[in-house]
Amino acid sequence: MSYLAVDHDRCILCGECTSSCPFNALILEDKLEILDTCRLCKICIEICPTDALFIKQDSSKKTDISSFRDVLVFAEQRDGKLSGVVFELIAKGRELATKLNQKLYVVLIGSKTEELVEKLSDYPVDGIYIYDHKELSYYRAEPYTAVLEDLISDIRPSIFLIGATQVGRSLAPKIATRQRTGLTADCTFIDVKPNGDLVQIRPAFGGNVMAQIVTPNHRPQLATVRPKVMEQAKPSLDHPTKISYRDIKPQMLQSGIRFVSIEPKLKEVSITEADILVAVGRGLKKAEDLNLIEELAQSLGAMVAVTRPLVELGWAPQTRQVGLSGRTVRPKLFIACGISGAIQHVAGMSSSDFIIAINKDKTAPIFDTCHFGLVGDMYEILPLLIKELREVKTLVAESRWPNA
Repeated sequence: MSYLAVDHDRCILCGECTSSCPFNALILEDKLEILDTCRLCKICIEICPTDALFIKQDSSKKTDISSFRDVLVFAEQRDGKLSGVVFELIAKGRELATKLNQKLYVVLIGSKTEELVEKLSDYPVDGIYIYDHKELSYYRAEPYTAVLEDLISDIRPSIFLIGATQVGRSLAPKIATRQRTGLTADCTFIDVKPNGDLVQIRPAFGGNVMAQIVTPNHRPQLATVRPKVMEQAKPSLDHPTKISYRDIKPQMLQSGIRFVSIEPKLKEVSITEADILVAVGRGLKKAEDLNLIEELAQSLGAMVAVTRPLVELGWAPQTRQVGLSGRTVRPKLFIACGISGAIQHVAGMSSSDFIIAINKDKTAPIFDTCHFGLVGDMYEILPLLIKELREVKTLVAESRWPNA
């Protein structure tokens, strides 16, 4: 690993570097100090009049990456049910393992996991590692980190995929720190090079660019993947799966957290589970006009979704937001009303089976994403669409619609 260093014998404390640093990573007091916010942009090196600043290579020993192989997926469970993202990770993990001619393994942590093991065995995985103990029924950071560290140290996977859920976002950084490796969070696409380097793609700088990240010198390559952005795996009953129950040492279960009680939260219907979504963006003129969107959604048996500006205006709750800072959705039908199609929003809905866009700006980026587009004012189009839907429903109800 490289870092910025300073030759204090050459430094004349002129302040040119501190004033030029875009990250405010240099402090000039009795001597020049370099903070952790340095991003190695090298501007200070170019501007230094005495060549006192330079890039230095870390002399610490590199990881022997040749000793790592295979793909590992974390099978997150909650209340005895597997998270939906697990099956997306299995599909992607199978793809990566096949490209590398390696194995795909799954690790399951919980209590009384027999039914979950049986379900996972129906999918194309080469092996399942199970840590089963009553103290692992619910997620606690220390025990889950300890058992995963035990497994990783033993089987040494080259790639480790975790869902970008509440649990995954807590667990993955701890694993990365223990293994002294990198972590790419909230990936929306993953691929692998022939040499085994994992190509991790995720939005950066507020979604304005899609960053491609690799971890060439450390293993395992660790990434969390946003739910609903990849295809789910299909069962493969003819694929043999080896089941391995792992020993759990008492020290693995030590934790500063204990459960006093668990109160179930009132279950809410999430837009991530909807088959049909009617979404609206900046084209909405006032909050009261959401009634028009809700009327269309009701006609279709759909749910209403929004873009970030409407949440910021207080017109809709954040749980209805689609995009990078909201929910990632994958409905069968997505209707975008008055949505321009900024990359931050598109990243959260582009995997929908069929997308219809309505926008009066014919140059709006949403038309590059949709399957069918209507150029026009949604305030004129939606009432006509609602009227047509009502007429169709009436015909069906009266059995006067062909093939009703």
